[in-house]
Amino acid sequence: MTPPIKVLLVDDQALLRSAFRVLVDSESDMEVVGEAADGAQAVELARSTRADVVLMDIRMPGTDGLAATRMISADPELADIRVVMLTTFEVDEYVVQSLQAGASGFLGKGAEPDELLNAIRVAAAGEALLSPAATKGLIATFLAQGGSSGSGDASSAAQYSERLAALTGREREVLVLVAGGHSNDEIAERLVVSPLTVKTHVNRAMAKLGARDRAQLVVTAYESGLVRPKSE
Repeated sequence: MTPPIKVLLVDDQALLRSAFRVLVDSESDMEVVGEAADGAQAVELARSTRADVVLMDIRMPGTDGLAATRMISADPELADIRVVMLTTFEVDEYVVQSLQAGASGFLGKGAEPDELLNAIRVAAAGEALLSPAATKGLIATFLAQGGSSGSGDASSAAQYSERLAALTGREREVLVLVAGGHSNDEIAERLVVSPLTVKTHVNRAMAKLGARDRAQLVVTAYESGLVRPKSE
C-alpha cells in the first residue's frame, strides 16, 4: 500500500491552517504532518517531519514564504520536498521569485477544495503546478516584466547557452512545449510519440539543466530566452 502524502501547512492565519487541515486529513491518500505560522518554523518542521509537500503562504511576518522556500530548496537533505506557494492574488509580484527560489508552483487561496487537493497530488508526483486558475502565459508575462534573476550579463548568457547546448534537438523541442504549459500526454500527441518517451526527454532535460522539476524547466526556458512570451 502506498504511504499517504505528508503535507506541511504554513500560514500565519490559524483559521486558514485549520481549514486546510480538515480538508487534507479528509483524504485517504494524504495527511497533515505539521503546521507552521512563519517561514523559520516551516524550515524546521520540513527537516523534522520530512514532508512530501509544503503548502507555503508567501506573505508572513518574520521569515516569509519566499525566504523559507529558498532555504528548503538549498538544503540537499530536503531535495525531495515540493513547495506549493499559496497566494492571495492570482497575479502576485512574488510568483516568479517563488519559482526561482525552488517552488514547484503556486495556487490562489481562493482555489476550490478539489484544486487544492489536486495541487498536492501533482506536486507530490514531481509535476509543475502553475496554478489551475491562471493562464498559461502568466509566468511568461512576469518574467518578461523583469521577473528574471536580473543577471542578464554576458557570463549569464554564456552559461545558459552552454546548458542549452547540452540538450538534444528533441529535448529542446520538448522543453519549449513544457514551457508552453503542455502536459506529457499533450506533448506526446503533438510529437507523435508515447507519453513515456516524453517523460524520458523531460527527465533528461531536467538532469542536464539542473532543474528540480518541471516548474524549474519553465523558468529556465524563459530566462534563457529559448522561449519568449507572446505579446497580448
